[in-house]
Amino acid sequence: MSSANAPSPARIDAFIARLRDAPSIAPVFNPWYQRDPGTDVEAQAPAARRERLAAHLDCDAAVLLVGEAAGYQGAHVSGMAFTSERLLLEGAIPRVCVDARLSTRARPWSEPSATTVWGALTQLGLADRAVLWNCFAWHPHRAGELQSNRTPTREEYVHGLPVLAALCALYPRAHVLAVGKGAAAGLAALGRSVLCLRHPSMGGATAFRDGLAAWARGREG
Repeated sequence: MSSANAPSPARIDAFIARLRDAPSIAPVFNPWYQRDPGTDVEAQAPAARRERLAAHLDCDAAVLLVGEAAGYQGAHVSGMAFTSERLLLEGAIPRVCVDARLSTRARPWSEPSATTVWGALTQLGLADRAVLWNCFAWHPHRAGELQSNRTPTREEYVHGLPVLAALCALYPRAHVLAVGKGAAAGLAALGRSVLCLRHPSMGGATAFRDGLAAWARGREG
């Protein structure tokens, strides 16, 4: 059951409706309004991702972790930042109940960064009141390669800022933390100077966990 301080269902639905407007400056996949015929198991996959995102957002968030952009192993399939299909099927994600797969891959999609982030949140007792997002909400990929990642262009960042601002507005009491320098730059463009945690990829898992734990200790103190 959601908290009385969580965003209303109407506000969550209005926010998710904003995600329909993905930029077309460069190749981008919209997990919530597009089907990937190469990996999605059925035409209803985008609607299922919207439902899962709505459940994730139904929270009186204490912490908002913001990354750079959606990736092909995570939000492309799950519809949620720093969240893999494998973690959803394992029941490791609070508030989101999953009883079926959305991909046709032999094994569920798994993302190392997702495993690190949710593992740290769970260990620190933060998972139940955490919301995860990206400065650029959608999945930027290389032309003709849906299962690839690329850095968003400057124009794409600008396009995504109003969505990021709307997400932050849903949780005015939450502490906002950037995961990686790209996320910190995006939040700075909104006038937010926030703690920047090391991104867990490329050997940064331990530094990410240590940084989040240090922040949590400071918050308790």
